[in-house]
Amino acid sequence: MNNPEVLIIIENLKGRKAYEEKRAAKFGFATLYEYIEDKLLKKQADEAVCKETGLESKNSKHQAKNKTCDCC
Repeated sequence: MNNPEVLIIIENLKGRKAYEEKRAAKFGFATLYEYIEDKLLKKQADEAVCKETGLESKNSKHQAKNKTCDCC
């Protein structure tokens, strides 16, 4: 438990903690910490690939769709 970012995420789960613990068990992780750490590594790897290829991330595409006017 060396990664403080994982600990912060676990602290902020609140009502979703039980759900995330079930997901961790379902995917074969021994602890919630390992599951969250794996999710962070996958997210970072995905962002690195997007930067490498010059593609936009999924979130930026979604944000562009939600604009209601052309001014902002």
